[in-house]
Amino acid sequence: MKRKLILLGGGGHCKSCIDVIEQEGKYEISGILDRQSLLGQNVLGYDIVGTDDDINKFVNEGYTFLITVGQIKTSSVRRNLFSLLRKSNAQLATVISPRAYVSKFACIGSGTIIMHDVLVNASASIGDNCIINSKVLIEHDAIIEDFCHISTSAVINGCCTVREGTFFGSNAVSRENVHTNVEAFIKAGSIVK
Repeated sequence: MKRKLILLGGGGHCKSCIDVIEQEGKYEISGILDRQSLLGQNVLGYDIVGTDDDINKFVNEGYTFLITVGQIKTSSVRRNLFSLLRKSNAQLATVISPRAYVSKFACIGSGTIIMHDVLVNASASIGDNCIINSKVLIEHDAIIEDFCHISTSAVINGCCTVREGTFFGSNAVSRENVHTNVEAFIKAGSIVK
């Protein structure tokens, strides 16, 4: 039986998440939480059923949650939502596209989504509440800490550490053994040495 899932955030990233969730088939999306002014609207056929103030109600009813707010300039919104969910003892989904390859020797944290055509190699470690976006390559022994967004088609080479809260832009590439700063902003197309 599919687990019932509540999404937090109904913007553009939510649409991409919905597609991955539907393809994976582990969860049944029951609704989305967003701003009060958006109640009653829907995203790809899923209703906005409440706000962050309703988290405890849905926790008590046994729902699982996934944060579907995007992350570019800062991880603060996703961090705050994660903290709210943790304080409420909420169950967090980890979603992996069936079109992704994740090595059985890799580790994926709670609340993380692995999107279409991602490749996560052996001994890679991905933290909690991360977005690993479409067509990303994460090589062996790389560490992606909590609250990171690795954007489309980025390449994280072997033994790199992407520190907590980092945005790693589309088509950016790291050399091997690179360590970013905490909350780093890596521009699209960059070469990280």
